[in-house]
Amino acid sequence: MPAYKFLLLDNPAPHVRRITLNRPEKRNALCNPLRGELFDALEAADRDESVRVTILRGAGKDFCAGYDLSADNYADQPYHTAAGLGQWPRHVVEGAFRIWDLAKPVIAQVHGHCLAGGTELATACDIVYVAEDAKIGYPVTRIISPPDAQVFPWLVGMRHALEMMLTGDAISGREATQWGFATRAFPAAELEAATLAIAQRVAKVPSEVQQFNKRSVHRAMELMGMRNALRAGTELQALAAQTDTAKAYFAKARENLTQALTERDQQFGDYRTEGDDTSPKSERPQKRRT
Repeated sequence: MPAYKFLLLDNPAPHVRRITLNRPEKRNALCNPLRGELFDALEAADRDESVRVTILRGAGKDFCAGYDLSADNYADQPYHTAAGLGQWPRHVVEGAFRIWDLAKPVIAQVHGHCLAGGTELATACDIVYVAEDAKIGYPVTRIISPPDAQVFPWLVGMRHALEMMLTGDAISGREATQWGFATRAFPAAELEAATLAIAQRVAKVPSEVQQFNKRSVHRAMELMGMRNALRAGTELQALAAQTDTAKAYFAKARENLTQALTERDQQFGDYRTEGDDTSPKSERPQKRRT
């Protein structure tokens, strides 16, 4: 297996590849070098005949706190997306489809914080196992726009999706499972072993069969309009980012990102303002000019 700067790879069981996001000091915030490595590793596993299932997890305290706002996420993107207004949300959705369309199953193992772009990464996976005390949310809706990949209504239904979008509040791993965001929740200390145990069960089925099992579910969702809805959602996201509120936030964030994030969450009393720094300059890119 190749050596990566931002990923750790191992094979913890026969036919199981495990990819670990390895930026714990940044709470595994997504920058383009990391994303490039991640897509390379996922696609390599999909081509490897010895691999039947991949687990994706994060090192350190969190699964993923979102996009790295200290990086230029418009430079050196890992794959081409047509330019113009809304290039970023289109790029994110295309990335989700790159994972969605892999032949072999991908399992997200989520602990700690799973925020903004981290939720989009998790929901691109086929199965999502979470720690009961995980915190999953999209606080960007408080000040900028709906998500880049607007998958929440498809997973948690209209009422729960509206609550998450209209408040930006986080839900626990237990709630994520009850609502449909996640497949199962486990005590944090048991999450790794439980995820690996189920991955081994998935790996018992040959990939030539499993690819059709996976696609049968995806095709059903696509026939109901999920793929088209996600693509259409990128246009709403791009439009929302042009509001006066969003533009004022971008300007403030360029001057002092930490202060801008703190002010966003102050009146809600969560994320950065609940006692520990849960949003370390990561969530989503701030640049909106294309």
